[in-house]
Amino acid sequence: MPLRLTQRHGSPHWYIRGTVRGITVDESAKTSDRETAEFIRAQREVELTKGSVFGRQATATFLEAAVSYMEAGGEKRFMEPIIREIGRMKLATIRQAVIDSAARRLYPAASNSTVNRQFYTPVSAVLKHAHARELCGHLKIERPQQPEGRIRWLKPEEADQLIAAASPHFRPLLIFLIYTGARVSEALYLDWCHVDLSRPHVSFVKTKNGEARGVPLHRRVVKELSNLQHRSGAVFRRPDGLPYNPRKEGGGQIKTAFRGACRRAGITDFSPHDCRHTWATWHYQANRDLAGLMRLGGWSSERMVLRYAHVNTEELAASINALPWGKSGKRSKPKTKTKAKKGT
Repeated sequence: MPLRLTQRHGSPHWYIRGTVRGITVDESAKTSDRETAEFIRAQREVELTKGSVFGRQATATFLEAAVSYMEAGGEKRFMEPIIREIGRMKLATIRQAVIDSAARRLYPAASNSTVNRQFYTPVSAVLKHAHARELCGHLKIERPQQPEGRIRWLKPEEADQLIAAASPHFRPLLIFLIYTGARVSEALYLDWCHVDLSRPHVSFVKTKNGEARGVPLHRRVVKELSNLQHRSGAVFRRPDGLPYNPRKEGGGQIKTAFRGACRRAGITDFSPHDCRHTWATWHYQANRDLAGLMRLGGWSSERMVLRYAHVNTEELAASINALPWGKSGKRSKPKTKTKAKKGT
């Protein structure tokens, strides 16, 4: 029987009930206005009819896919503005041009790296999730071109200067970033239940690639964390003693403290994420172990850690110095044979 509107005792909302092509419906229209409810009923009937005739791919929306993605444990950050922008669109109608247009509307003045992180990456994740559940076809998304990744790192003496220049509340966090290679978000939202100073060890449960990892704690980190007065809840706190806000982007919450420390230490062109580069560079210099670095840092591909090998080539100095002309830069004179004198 077709869908119809009914009312239930005690509820101000209209309910949609009935059967369309063998699909039974009994759900709230979530409105007490009869005209609006009738419109929703008609739309729902059309949707069910199309879905049963043409398949689920004809009717599934980005909103449905996004909700399914987040319920399955997908990253919720950055999703709200995306849903507002394209949530009502059918997955079947979403193409590269639609995605690019929505990105420009949401982030008209943002850098390519920001647009990639806050729009293209979550949209791509939702569409992959939907494709795996046969809600849409496969769509390979092209992203805005980003500049080549840079590696900016500090020498140990520079790191000491930066740490010494940090404000008291920020110093433990800064040391933690430099000596664990943690991403800023991993450190800001770290809970004491994942820190064991007796082992010593830290576990990062929620990471960028979704895979938990553990990192042994350097003795300098253990000493700094041992001086903190609290042992429950968030490890690192704002100057007012409150935890950092997990709904906000990590790096922005420490920008002022970080820039102040850099300014006082006389260090330029250095960002919070560069603490991770510093740790990785030091680790490779000391151990020459790309597999270990990849595991500890939580990188998903060898390509990501190979760049630290490319900028650390001191162990090859001997092979360079073995080339002709040697260390001095002067070409050695060839030895000449002396002629024997007659009669000797």
